[in-house]
Amino acid sequence: MAYLILVRHGTSEWNKLGKWTGLTDVDLASEGIEDARRMGEALRDIDIHKAHVSKLKRAHQTLHEIKKTLNRHDLEANVHAALNERDYGIHTGKDKWQVRDELGEKAFHDIRRGWDTVILNGENLKDVHGRVIPYYEQHIHPQLLAGHNVLVVAHGNSLRALVKHLDNIADDKVHELEIGFGEVYCYKIDADGKVTHKEIRATNPEKLRI
Repeated sequence: MAYLILVRHGTSEWNKLGKWTGLTDVDLASEGIEDARRMGEALRDIDIHKAHVSKLKRAHQTLHEIKKTLNRHDLEANVHAALNERDYGIHTGKDKWQVRDELGEKAFHDIRRGWDTVILNGENLKDVHGRVIPYYEQHIHPQLLAGHNVLVVAHGNSLRALVKHLDNIADDKVHELEIGFGEVYCYKIDADGKVTHKEIRATNPEKLRI
């Protein structure tokens, strides 16, 4: 049995402003640092063997604080763009709530949470799924089969794509999946690579508002 630990980065400076961040490389806010430390505390009972992180610094800063909290400065992470947040294209940098007011609730929700909504010059969740799952199958799944506990620090949509895969969520139901800033999804994986248990730690009561 091995643990797969999925961590969404802490609150960033643009998250606080309600902006669609995507691939824009912004720092964690002070609240995000606290999110990361809280997540580290939630993982004290798990000996982490391997780690994977996106290329964006808000994920790296989150991982850094988790390592500090756990006194695991020795833990090295594989860095890969496959784990990056989705590219929001023409919506990058826009105020989410202003877009909602301009386009209406349905179009706004489709942009945020839809599976295959077309995003001009950007990606939808289906596109993100197309890069995250091959990375998981090639790099993470073999480590789990070898009995390693694996930590993945990434983003709302790259993790939504992976959770869709792990939980076998249908395309037309994935819009219901929300992962809050600073939330920890812990999966137990058996020797055959099957999920046997799932637990959400360090839950974020504000997630539906962000």
